[in-house]
Amino acid sequence: MTGHPGFGEVLRGHRHAARLTLEQLAQVSGVSARTLSDLERGRSKGPQHRTVTALADALALEGDAREQLIELARDGRLRDYWARPAGVCELPRLVDDFTGRAAELDWISELAYAESPQGAGVVGLITGSGGMGKTTLAVRAAHMLRPSFPGGVFFLDLFGMSQRPMAAGDALRLLLRALGVADRQVPGGVQGRASLYRSLLRDRRVLVVLDNAGSEEQVRPLLPGEGAGRALITARRLLAGLEGVRRLALRPLALPEATELLTGILGDRAVSDGEPALTRLAELCEGLPLALRITGNRLVSRPGWDAAELAARLADEERRLDQFKAGDLKVATAFAMSYEQLAESARRVFRRLAVVPGRDFDAALAAVAGGTSAGEAWDALDELVDLGLLQDSAAGRYRFHDLVRRFARERLDEESLAERAALTERMTSWLLRMATMAGRWFEPGFGRPAGPGPDLAVVSSAEDAELWLRVDADNWLGALRSAAASGQHSMVLDCAESMHWFSDRWPHASHWHEVFTLGSEAAAALGDLAQQAAQLNYLAWVHSVPPSDPQAVLRCATRALDLATRSGATAQVAASHQSTGRALLTLGRLDEAAAPASRAAEMFKTLGDLDSYVQCLSLIGLCRYGQGRYSEALDYFCSTLALIDDEESGMTPAIAAQSRPYALLQTGQCLGALGRRTEAITTLTEAVGLMEALHPNFRQAEALESLAALLAKDGRAAESRRTYARAAQVFKAIDDGEASSRCDALAAP
Repeated sequence: MTGHPGFGEVLRGHRHAARLTLEQLAQVSGVSARTLSDLERGRSKGPQHRTVTALADALALEGDAREQLIELARDGRLRDYWARPAGVCELPRLVDDFTGRAAELDWISELAYAESPQGAGVVGLITGSGGMGKTTLAVRAAHMLRPSFPGGVFFLDLFGMSQRPMAAGDALRLLLRALGVADRQVPGGVQGRASLYRSLLRDRRVLVVLDNAGSEEQVRPLLPGEGAGRALITARRLLAGLEGVRRLALRPLALPEATELLTGILGDRAVSDGEPALTRLAELCEGLPLALRITGNRLVSRPGWDAAELAARLADEERRLDQFKAGDLKVATAFAMSYEQLAESARRVFRRLAVVPGRDFDAALAAVAGGTSAGEAWDALDELVDLGLLQDSAAGRYRFHDLVRRFARERLDEESLAERAALTERMTSWLLRMATMAGRWFEPGFGRPAGPGPDLAVVSSAEDAELWLRVDADNWLGALRSAAASGQHSMVLDCAESMHWFSDRWPHASHWHEVFTLGSEAAAALGDLAQQAAQLNYLAWVHSVPPSDPQAVLRCATRALDLATRSGATAQVAASHQSTGRALLTLGRLDEAAAPASRAAEMFKTLGDLDSYVQCLSLIGLCRYGQGRYSEALDYFCSTLALIDDEESGMTPAIAAQSRPYALLQTGQCLGALGRRTEAITTLTEAVGLMEALHPNFRQAEALESLAALLAKDGRAAESRRTYARAAQVFKAIDDGEASSRCDALAAP
């Protein structure tokens, strides 16, 4: 004891004299109550000058009293500085144009003030792929929190991604020196050093930033025990074996933050570059802070360069990764450091996954790409996620950051041309085989494939098939394009044909036009006129889905009719007439529409195709409905329902079940037009209930809107508003904004 009061004691005296609580002084000064508490208890003996002047102003201190408080703070800062060796574990300098990461900085601040669990220290772990800005964030937070850690803020690079990571014993020796332990007093073994280190951190308010950690084994001895000390770790690996740590996974910056960071790096020249060019550059950097830093540095160091021109160069995907370099900064180098850490089997899976057509994939596709077993694929994926080279999700899907995918493609050069060709062929074949098999689950009379096989483990039911076709749409569609480009016409046609029945379950998918166009072209290349007619009829259906294009329907149907007639494909002749009738109905040419619809109905009935016959009866009924001949229309709709409900009618049970809610919709609308409101509401309610089990589509939206209108007429306002609100949701799900807004307005009280 020196007998002289310290900063904290003097501050407390002034606060008491002013009759202020900690909270009141915090409010007046702008200094947090937690910081004030640390100052008064002596945990922080040397606050920054701006903090002291804010307190002096709040306490209205003048003259000697003010000077004393400022001098005591300065003395405290000097004692803290000279208490440890200069230059050991010093915090790197700040990046002055740091932008964004507000939520992440708040997370680190909360960590700094968190209560220490009994027997354990407070440790934060920041993970993310190379170039994600982990170190920059940690350094920024450490500088920001320095006043709250009077015992010191220390930084240590553990070189976890290098060929020779720093040993835990060497790291402890440096940290002990930084904490003021003389070299001769540093214990010889790791265990002894770790024990001394934890004892020093127990009572000292210290923040230790452990950057670039490579493994649990390396970092575990460096963690504080319970007490005042805190540790913040950055690592590319997830370090999943560390227990009791708080985790923060860094993701790419959102576009507004990325644009703001790029603008900050450019400084004054950002105005002349213009916001559109900078936004485009930020988009091309894919939110990766390192790519943004390199792009900004290149422009700043070359005043004559134009931002829009650089954006145009970066738009070339094949050369984009090469463009992200400035001096000793290079995005590819950051990725390469992680790649070098992988086992050879994981490297092979990583680079081969670059040929996956879609944006994400699962372990089954990874096994196909890597030419490995499912178990080996899981191991490789775990390693890739652990190093930040892949992103995973709770749904068991994996994806690349776009720049990492580009890097993986470049690594494909490590394999021979023959190996790459075999890889593409293997993946294309597997994806199309899977898609074709999945699509056929929805064909009338389809039976489960016989015999075992790895594909059946992925698609073993209609539910599995639908999920796979939807989730992997980008992948099998990409394989379909690849097969078409390489002239594998039979494979393309088989796949397109298998989608006919499934497409009706997902009518608003954007890719059906391409699927059936490729199918038609494949059939033409094979000289199969009947199949070409079939694919054109499927295309006619695509154009009939709202928002429909009846002229395009007529063009497809006319071409299909010619091909079907020439090839003697009676079923396709009938389908062409059906499509023609549907198009004429949409165009309002009701008298003309009924004739081809009736002709198609007769042909399908003669062929024994009751499924298509029922659809044609509905089409004729819609023509009569449009003409205002509601009683005749109702007869047609009731006939379709009777055939659907008759198990002996000859309809395929699955098709009958799928058709029933739509037949009820038409019947209900017709009953409403006839003024039989109670029956109409009952029928439409049943239709809506059946459709809830389906994916959102235009018929479901139409049924809901029709029901809501009838409920309103029946005086059931609350039910009507709820039904309109549900209709608005379905319209929104199928991207019909105008109808969604209309129903939203009607749903308002």
